Amino acid sequence: MKALMKTTKSAKPAEVERKWHLIDADGLVVGRVATIIANLLRGKHKPSFTPHVDCGDHVIVINADKVRFTGRKLQQKLYYKHTGYAGGLKEVRADKVLEGRFPERVLEKAVERMIPRGPLGREQMRHLHLYNGTDHPHAGQEPGVLDVASMNRKNKVGA
Repeated sequence: MKALMKTTKSAKPAEVERKWHLIDADGLVVGRVATIIANLLRGKHKPSFTPHVDCGDHVIVINADKVRFTGRKLQQKLYYKHTGYAGGLKEVRADKVLEGRFPERVLEKAVERMIPRGPLGREQMRHLHLYNGTDHPHAGQEPGVLDVASMNRKNKVGA
């Protein structure tokens, strides 16, 4: 009688099947939707997940400027950047970023910090498509709508 061998199958980049997901971020909590997006981008929702291979899906986020914070984070959360000069640390509050020119950067930075650093993480971040309004140019890919608000009552502010 033959013994059963337990082997781990590692996904190859050519074998990866990518899907497209559409998420409406209107009223969703930033951190909660960012974790769902990061898991989709990495491919951790698939049984064929391999850490060193980009096996994630494409994610389209509409209404990225309408994400919400819980508590007093809107006034207290700070985003830092450095100019490269001595004493060049700059900070900006979250409400100023959301009112500013690129409000989708709040969600982009939240997802980016949940993705591994390096070439693999940069490739996975290229599959994230953020849009402020409801229009997006990816209708031809026929993305599947993912209702994040109904997954957990805490995912949406005021629900």
